[in-house]
Formats: sequence, structure tokens, C-alpha cells
Amino acid sequence: MTNSEQKIRLLMELRTAGITDTRVLSAIERLPRELFVSEMFGDQAYDNTALPIAHGQTISQPYVVVFMTQALDLSPRMKVLEIGTGSGYQTAVLAQLCRRVYTIERYPSLLHEAEQRFAELRLNNVTAIAGDGYKGWPEQALFPRIIVTAAAPEIPPSLVDQLDVGGIMIVPVGGQLGQEILRVEKTETGIETEELLPVRFVPLVKGIAREG
Repeated sequence: MTNSEQKIRLLMELRTAGITDTRVLSAIERLPRELFVSEMFGDQAYDNTALPIAHGQTISQPYVVVFMTQALDLSPRMKVLEIGTGSGYQTAVLAQLCRRVYTIERYPSLLHEAEQRFAELRLNNVTAIAGDGYKGWPEQALFPRIIVTAAAPEIPPSLVDQLDVGGIMIVPVGGQLGQEILRVEKTETGIETEELLPVRFVPLVKGIAREG
């Protein structure tokens, strides 16, 4: 089966699973997922499953990527903060749907590889730094949308501070025994949360990784 045929199969699976946002599905259709996985797993690029990347991280299952993206409810004029660039696949989906993505990765080597992919795909609306995701990006706040691609033990207060009133954060919360994707909406008086989907993500870790 060719990559194109595998991609069509994946898109049909996503629609069957309840993904209805045509903009999100079109973004998936345009992206070559094989560019974001290691050669070793190239034949599984369009399987609806998470795959390992360097440093014990993963490229998320396509269903989880589109579910979280759909839950963000993006418009083309928005800017988005992403915590955890990883392979850059989720970033590349977001970049097609909003004005600008600000993305933070704690592993400099993962960030470098992701930036090369963004350049190859001519995604010029991505700004990426190596940094501590827990701290967010205060210089660019406030954000109408924030997405976190690793599981925090609780909703990070610093990220809530950087969320605009009326803004939405999609974040997996929990530990080894169970995690849940939460929709967090900031109000004038605090936050409102909604549980969306049980998941299993790598943990959100503080600080920048020291490599080599």
C-alpha cells in the first residue's frame, strides 16, 4: 500500500472516530507524516498509533493530534503556544490553521530537527525555542490558545497566567495511573475545566535537557 493509500485509510478512520472539523482533516491530508518519524518506522507513518522518537519521546497517535487540535477551536487569526515541539508534527498541523505558532521544546536536538522539517515544508509562521515548557513564553503572552503535548501532574499555573480571558488550553493532566485531556477555559474569575479523553502521554518535565 502506498503512502497516499495509507493516508486515505487513516483519514477515513479519523472521520469514523468522530473527527468532523474539515480544516483539521485537510491539514492532516496535506502533511507528509513520514517526514516526522524515523526511517525505522517509516512503514508505520500512517498507522493510527503513537511512535517513538529520540530521547524517549513519542510522536502522538494521529487521532490524539486531531482530537486535541479540534478541541482548540482555532481560527486563522489566532496565535497559539505549544508546549513540547517533539518531532514537530503537531506544530505543523497547527501552523496550517492559525496565524502563528510559538513552540517550546526542552531537547535542543529535537528542536533542531523539527526546525529543519518546518523549513522543508515552508512553514514560515512557526517560532521555536529550546526552553522550559512549565514557564511558558511570557514575552509573547497573552495567548488565546495553548496546547500541551505532555502530561502535567496538575494544570500548570504559569500557563493559566499566560492564557487570555476567554482563551482555551488543551492539556493532558495526570500521572502513571491515568491521564485525562482537559479543556481549560479562562474566565474573569478563574478557570472552568472539562474532561475530554483518557490518554497516555510522556510526562511534562521542568527545565531544559542537557544532552551529550
